[in-house]
Amino acid sequence: MVHNGAMADIDNPITSIEEDSCWGYLASQQVGRLVTCAEGHPEVFPVNFVLDGESVVFRTAEGSKLGYLTLNNNVAFEVDGWTVDGGWSVVVKGSAEKITRSDELARAYKMPLLPWVPTSKPIYVRIMGDTVTGRQFYFGPEPKSKE
Repeated sequence: MVHNGAMADIDNPITSIEEDSCWGYLASQQVGRLVTCAEGHPEVFPVNFVLDGESVVFRTAEGSKLGYLTLNNNVAFEVDGWTVDGGWSVVVKGSAEKITRSDELARAYKMPLLPWVPTSKPIYVRIMGDTVTGRQFYFGPEPKSKE
């Protein structure tokens, strides 16, 4: 999915996306990749998610995702999209916390966020971004060498 109509031109195939627009790009998708690192080992988990204001919310169960977040709650969350003409990528870097306050849990229960696989995922996690960055890409042939 490409927003704002035109993509970058062939002379400028990669352009930055303004932070305010990044949230619109994120909202256009349902699946992203949670990136964690604990004990020196990076891990990537695909998760379905929803936005809650300027935060990302997903569900999980006890296990490796939650275990990694317990050891180190500094995360990155990446979402992208594309068409035949170009694509985009948005990265949220920040911290992930289990939602535990009763008022926030009540709000989370009302979100359109159901597990995609037939497993129980009773734990809601919120990612609060410290930084949000995005880039648009124009797809095209490799430029000819100027030799």
